[in-house]
Amino acid sequence: MLKLYNTLTRKKEVFKPLKKGRAGLYTCGITAYWFPHIGNLRTYLFEDILKRVLNYNKYKVKHVMNITDVGHLTSDADTGEDKMIKALKREGKKLNEKSILEIADFYTKAFKKDLKNLNIIEPDIWCKATEHIKEQINMVKKLLKNGYAYKTEEAVYFDTLKLKDYAKLAKLNLKELKEGARAKKRINKKNPTDFALWLKLVREHKNHIMNWDSPWGKGFPGWHIECSAMSIKYLGKEFDIHCGGIDHIPVHHTNERAQNIGAYNHPAVKIWLHGEFLVLKKGRMGKSEGNIIILDSLIKKGFNPLAYRYLTLNAHYRSKLTFSWKILESAHNALENLYERMIEIKTHNTQHIIHNKKKGELYRENFLKAVNDDLNMPKALAVMWDLIKDKNLSNKDKYSLLLNFDKIFGLDLNRIKKLKIPQKVKILIGKREEFRKKDNWKKSDELRKQIKKLGYKIEDTGKGTKVKKL
Repeated sequence: MLKLYNTLTRKKEVFKPLKKGRAGLYTCGITAYWFPHIGNLRTYLFEDILKRVLNYNKYKVKHVMNITDVGHLTSDADTGEDKMIKALKREGKKLNEKSILEIADFYTKAFKKDLKNLNIIEPDIWCKATEHIKEQINMVKKLLKNGYAYKTEEAVYFDTLKLKDYAKLAKLNLKELKEGARAKKRINKKNPTDFALWLKLVREHKNHIMNWDSPWGKGFPGWHIECSAMSIKYLGKEFDIHCGGIDHIPVHHTNERAQNIGAYNHPAVKIWLHGEFLVLKKGRMGKSEGNIIILDSLIKKGFNPLAYRYLTLNAHYRSKLTFSWKILESAHNALENLYERMIEIKTHNTQHIIHNKKKGELYRENFLKAVNDDLNMPKALAVMWDLIKDKNLSNKDKYSLLLNFDKIFGLDLNRIKKLKIPQKVKILIGKREEFRKKDNWKKSDELRKQIKKLGYKIEDTGKGTKVKKL
């Protein structure tokens, strides 16, 4: 049975979908104003593993992800400057709607490129905030009608004290939250935790570029309303799983949950899943901290982006993961080793070992048990390496099982091919071996450097010389 840790209940629960054999999944996407850093991408990798595990368990997944291209202010609590406008100023673009859409399109494409490089399966439905203004306005209407929202001169706010279990998801102590802890003090705002559903074109927002007509005057939506409106539109008034990073718990997801209950008188989401931070030795990685590393930086340094995917598999998604270039290099080497072992298993026949169906099934069961235990990838990796090292299992059995496991790992093991070494490099390798036999290390090192210039790396091991493409 698949068990997942529900942030709402703070315990593992057996996954029981609302519809037999189906799973509705919503994951918070990017605000398209800058490149996602590898800490952000860790969240999308954990969500990809979840999706793959659901598929592995024969569930048909309907996956929806949003793209925020308007209305997300620099503070998650609906204060400060719009991030899209901030991006225009940073890049010296004209402050108009066309430029905002161009910026959003550019960074959305960059995000999708990162997903492809990390072998992350794209969602079934991409939904942009700007294309769902009608749905957001309709939801605000419902909240006003149901008495969960109120109007002021500057905005329509959600009244957080109207919802008895508003604090349940994040276990917030509302009495301890002082004015300004969650949002800037506002005129006529009832409670410190109240948040904007719709912002009017007044005061600091009077020149907001992207705006729409609404029953409350021209304005634009708050950040939280888009995810509620779009998730419910595509997945229904109740759906199975909502994911995101742990930073979404206290504000964004707490507010989403409140909106859902306020509009429909019941929670929309059954299970909330949240991934932990990627951290550096000196704290978390983030744009506000100014210490971001993007995926392209890894690629330019010569790392296979799937080495980062492999790195994230070594820590449970609910545990912090420390990043350093040394740790990434270790993950890169481990992945290269896995690829080499995969080639050996694929190309070397072991007919002398009898097909052991029972033992193969035991590995499959242990693997399934690990991934179904709240996506325990470190344990699943351990099962994989035990399988590779098992001398009593045929390579044919191993190869089949490894391809099966890779449906979840997503490391492209089915695409690994034996390295084709150019004839010129083979000749140099042969000459180098002759010099090594004569203990002529000077000439041997000179040939190693020549081989490296041709794009290949030589490693001398106990099993002979190994060649790798740089």
